Amino acid sequence: MFDREIYNKRREDLRKQLDSGIIVLPGNFESSMNYPDNTYRFRQDSNFLYFFGLDHTGYVGVMDLDEGKDYIFGDDVDMNDIIWMGNQPSVLEQAEKVGVENTAPVSQLEGFLKEALGKNRTLHLLPFYRGDNILFMSKMTGKTPEELEKMISLSLIKAVVNLRSYKGEEEIREIEYAMDIAYEMHTTVMRMVRPGILERELAGTIEGIAAAKGSGISFPVILTINGQTLHNHYHGNVLEKGRMVVTDAGAESLLHYASDITRTIPVSGRFDQRQKDIYEIVLKANTETIKAARPGITNKNLHLMASRIIANGLKEVGLMRGDIDQAVSLGANALFFPHGLGHMMGLDVHDMEGLGEDYVGYNDEVHRSKQFGMAFLRLAKKLEPGFVFTIEPGIYFIPALIEQWRREKKFAEFINYDKLDTFLDFGGIRIEDDVLVKEDDAVVLGRPIPKTVEEIETIMNA
Repeated sequence: MFDREIYNKRREDLRKQLDSGIIVLPGNFESSMNYPDNTYRFRQDSNFLYFFGLDHTGYVGVMDLDEGKDYIFGDDVDMNDIIWMGNQPSVLEQAEKVGVENTAPVSQLEGFLKEALGKNRTLHLLPFYRGDNILFMSKMTGKTPEELEKMISLSLIKAVVNLRSYKGEEEIREIEYAMDIAYEMHTTVMRMVRPGILERELAGTIEGIAAAKGSGISFPVILTINGQTLHNHYHGNVLEKGRMVVTDAGAESLLHYASDITRTIPVSGRFDQRQKDIYEIVLKANTETIKAARPGITNKNLHLMASRIIANGLKEVGLMRGDIDQAVSLGANALFFPHGLGHMMGLDVHDMEGLGEDYVGYNDEVHRSKQFGMAFLRLAKKLEPGFVFTIEPGIYFIPALIEQWRREKKFAEFINYDKLDTFLDFGGIRIEDDVLVKEDDAVVLGRPIPKTVEEIETIMNA
């Protein structure tokens, strides 16, 4: 964990943004895999980690805004726990490490919260994403899940987003550590890829690297020769010459800060001309939008910039035609680039999206589009110093989507469907980097991971 002063300041900054009431931040509980004692890898709630810092199951953080007191409710281990787990620090000992003086057993939380509700005090809750926490808080408050839903605090959501959006130096160091792990993961794939190997051999190897170097993967590994499927977690294919491998993978640091990198490489070790033509378009969209990123520009405009680069490149190879600015304005390019340019990143790989994507990526100035493709842009608002976000353009040839648009004669004035027939077996390409917005510009975090054609071919054939 960080120094206690960091957690004290975070809670104090949160306290300044709400007038009164009680903030309740439940940590996560162990989650059983197939019987009670066989659990999934524990992952603490990110908001609890941000404000209370303790990576321990079954804790609840409480901030009484009116009294100016912070609490951690949690249970000390008993002899049965010690037999299986060994001696553990007491809740009080752990709470002191993050600057919290008041602790109590979890059994006392119910009385504490019901007494507060009985006095008509406001409980500030964040949105729930796990069923066990809903049931737990329902018991602690005496409220039904439907009633709890009505207690979700918009003011708390906005306050948390406002604080977590700006990464401190200590957070940047953690993300860069996660980037170091990602470098090893992705360069390992580049060295291992060859015809005849199974996707799962690659996916399992890099997941092992993430576990050995940090806290494991930051999201389920996407590694596939079928890159046209954006989030493809199936790893049962055999790599074949003529195909490409999309690897979208990242790690968590020991304090759970994420990295998120995508690289696309040829199974044969060298790009053929068709692959190279499409790859260079995506690479240009990646590098040019990174150069353009700076405080004050909206990520929506960066997305549109990437869209125009992709559409112009596809026009040059004969897959699009006509007025490219008009094509992008109408959304014709989304046949090939159906997702947004990127998302915020930090303790969550899609940072804070459990609080509501629109609260994180949009505001009163920038509203979500309903247009296909643009509607999936997770981050659209102006970039500010301290933001960490991804830039991940791509080009995908999705047979089912192509067939639907062709059948509907959709954007036929902009799309060369006849030539598109020769790309139905292509798959997809995505290139993703993690970017820190600074005072005047933006920088790619971490050790540079090979991404030019020459760099990739060099490492694959070393």
